[in-house]
Amino acid sequence: MNALLNAHTKHEDQLSPRIGFVSAVLPEAQRSQTGVSSDYVQKANHEWFVLRVTYNRTQKAYSIVSTSDVQSYMPMHYVIKKEIGKKKRMLQPLLPNLFFVYATRETVNSIIKKKGEETSVLKFYLDKTKPLEDNGKHPPLTIPFTSMTNFIKATSTDSEHVRIVSAEQCHYKSGDMVKVIDGEFKGVTGRVARIAGQQRVVVEISGLCLVATAYIPTDFIKFIK
Repeated sequence: MNALLNAHTKHEDQLSPRIGFVSAVLPEAQRSQTGVSSDYVQKANHEWFVLRVTYNRTQKAYSIVSTSDVQSYMPMHYVIKKEIGKKKRMLQPLLPNLFFVYATRETVNSIIKKKGEETSVLKFYLDKTKPLEDNGKHPPLTIPFTSMTNFIKATSTDSEHVRIVSAEQCHYKSGDMVKVIDGEFKGVTGRVARIAGQQRVVVEISGLCLVATAYIPTDFIKFIK
């Protein structure tokens, strides 16, 4: 998925020619076999927020986020498409119209309320499992730091077999948590399930989605107590 090839700073003003829009994470993240560096620095008052892109304006959303001096992530995946009778391997968003931003809530609020926009390009993805706030809305959905790190590891490989799945598609072997100890998904933790006839590891982002890795051999799996 090459999500880590294009870590950006606020000075960059154009999109990656390979991806079309950046999936950027912490600047110190380096491309590796596991897909993402573990050298993250958790910051005070910072959280991973999920933002919705309105009216499919992904390019505009990218421009806003990339010039806001925040760390962001948009998972990409490869799909095989036919064009003029030929198959092409193309990168597309794994979760269309969703951005993940690591910042304080105040900073994200300022990004959403960007001046000069007739309508908001970005909006909070709300956590409807929590009580309403004083503004009459549910609070923004936030993802725990360790869960987001695991999600990035699972979605930043070059495999076109990573997919978003439903609970009904997951035939879990047990409720035990496992860790992948070898291969391109090394370091990913989740639950083992059989999906589309293959053994995979499923990563859950509570309140948002389930992501399944590509096929994982049994020898690459270690059960976590």
